[in-house]
Amino acid sequence: MKDNERRILLGRIVGAFGVRGEIKLESWTEPRSAIFRYQPWILRSPSGQESKLEGARGRDTGKHLVARFPGIEDRDTVEAMHGTEVYVARSALPPPKPDEYYWVDLEGLDVKTTEGVALGQVSHLFSTGANDVVVVRGDRERMIPFVQPDFVTSVDFEANLIVVDWDPEF
Repeated sequence: MKDNERRILLGRIVGAFGVRGEIKLESWTEPRSAIFRYQPWILRSPSGQESKLEGARGRDTGKHLVARFPGIEDRDTVEAMHGTEVYVARSALPPPKPDEYYWVDLEGLDVKTTEGVALGQVSHLFSTGANDVVVVRGDRERMIPFVQPDFVTSVDFEANLIVVDWDPEF
């Protein structure tokens, strides 16, 4: 899928905040309040219905991210939205800095060792707090620390390839 067609999951509605239609929002942006910079949003309900939303605004209360959506004025409407996911078009995100990557751009890339042994494709990534980990699925699942240049020696989007310094038996 082309970048301008891809959607990136940035957050989810997790509940109501008060009685006037404010929304508790879980955000996976860094910082979490940055989610409001990337709009319009595509909201996908748990049943799969989608709608476009522009003009969401919010604040970080320290404990929660609290949002206001245009046209949402009561708690019952918010409660009905619980579990709704917040997506944006990939093209809405700024380009990453050199040697930085959006995880979604790495998903699906082939992974080979520096010796040319194919390990599989990137399934997903996750953070351990100490570093990020790339999950590679091929003949089996491998978890490789996304540490450059120690383990990840190169990322080549043109070749659809990540090269890793990794023992294929590990």
